[in-house]
Amino acid sequence: MFRILRDRILGKKSQRIATTVEDFQLSKSLEDNIDMFKKIFNNDGTIIFREFESKDSSLKCCLIFVDGMVNRDIINENIIEPIFKIEPKEFNTSKRSIDILKNKIVVSSGVKIEKDVYNLISICLYGDTILLVDGMKEALLVESKGWTTRPISEPSSERIVRGPREGFNEAIITNLTLIRRKIRSSQLKFEFRELGTRTRTKICICYVEGIANKKILEELKRRLNDIEIDGILESGYVEELIEDSPLSPFATVGNTERPDIVAANLLEGRIALVVDGTPHVLTFPYLFLEYFQANEDYYNRFIYASINRIIRIVGFFLSTSVPAVYVALTTFHQEMIPTPLLLSISAAREGVPFPTIVEALLMLFAFEVLRESGVRLPKPAGGTISFVGALILGQSAVNARIVSAPIVIVTALTGISNFLVPKMIGALIIIRLIFLLLSAFLGLYGYIFGVIGLFIHLMSIRSFGIPYMLNIGSLQKQDIKDTAIRAPWWVMYLRPKLIGDNDKVRQTNDGFHEKR
Repeated sequence: MFRILRDRILGKKSQRIATTVEDFQLSKSLEDNIDMFKKIFNNDGTIIFREFESKDSSLKCCLIFVDGMVNRDIINENIIEPIFKIEPKEFNTSKRSIDILKNKIVVSSGVKIEKDVYNLISICLYGDTILLVDGMKEALLVESKGWTTRPISEPSSERIVRGPREGFNEAIITNLTLIRRKIRSSQLKFEFRELGTRTRTKICICYVEGIANKKILEELKRRLNDIEIDGILESGYVEELIEDSPLSPFATVGNTERPDIVAANLLEGRIALVVDGTPHVLTFPYLFLEYFQANEDYYNRFIYASINRIIRIVGFFLSTSVPAVYVALTTFHQEMIPTPLLLSISAAREGVPFPTIVEALLMLFAFEVLRESGVRLPKPAGGTISFVGALILGQSAVNARIVSAPIVIVTALTGISNFLVPKMIGALIIIRLIFLLLSAFLGLYGYIFGVIGLFIHLMSIRSFGIPYMLNIGSLQKQDIKDTAIRAPWWVMYLRPKLIGDNDKVRQTNDGFHEKR
């Protein structure tokens, strides 16, 4: 059937190339071709072989397709019925019979002649139908896809109050259609390719020609070409294989389930990667500021959107810093706490056997356990169990003098702040733990060292050649119009620098060039 060639020679990168066994070639005998495909699909009960012939028995044929992946109406009405009614005189021409079948007999949106067995098998397993004809050394591939897909609905992980309610599903063509509906331009380009030597998963690179940065596009294609893996089942595979700084807790590749976010990114000059079989679409490059931006920011009034962004940024600092600062103050710097508050904390901690750092670690661990269990449980029960569990666990721990009441408040504030930046939860857990341990050993000095190290790390990261902290710290008016605040649309004339440099002007206005 298929053969995997592996070349591993002293330090060379392994290469895996799926090729067709040379013995498997189409012949003019229909019986031989059927026997060959039955050997290839041995012990596979989903492969259907449907033999039939024309009304006058002058044409013997066989259809091969995968049960459950095809539209049987297309097979019956567009292939079998026209061939059954065929007249002998239609083949009494100088033209090849295979061409007549393709152009005049078989009715389908996509019909092509193919003689490569490997291609026939690959496309057949994706929902198309192979038509074999006795006496012909070539086969017809007829488009007949008809599998069931999940309906378009609002993504549960990216709910909004105002904006479109549609989200991607697992069918790549449906997802591309949703993007095309947003950007009806001939400059929107879709480039298909396959990844995975065994799964041969379809992926599609999407970009707007004339806006997208060509260097970023070429870099993405180079990284995709370097992928050597037997299967791609979700876009997370690709993300991990092509991202910058894979050991960093921060993502350098964006992902979303919303077509409006992908369309907005494409119009800014970014590139999207759609992977078949998953609703999560990847976007490149991905910057740190995008963690705090939401698509709803651009649908609401700019003042309200700016306030929401500032709240998210404050939530980032609260989530990473509150436990560390609390431990540092109560352990090393009691003189910095107001006396009434210090007396209250001391009274609450009376009888607690553990030091503050152990309290913090225990409560934060318990909160993450509850959060994860709430995510994995069925939706109706998940939220209730997490909420009730947190209340019971916190109250019981305080009553039993295992932890103090202030640490419960600190944990609750930290946990709520987590959800302000949902896509950064993984990074927040790691940063919070590092800050907490540094504060436990060095007090506020340790916390400050951790903050400095975090900023150095963020400044050193790049996403497809673009600085991860692009526009942060910039003093140019145009650069800060879509950062911690969202300026009104009538003043955001330019696309982000370095990303949409091919076509910088997003909108024109009277006197705009003079204003620049």
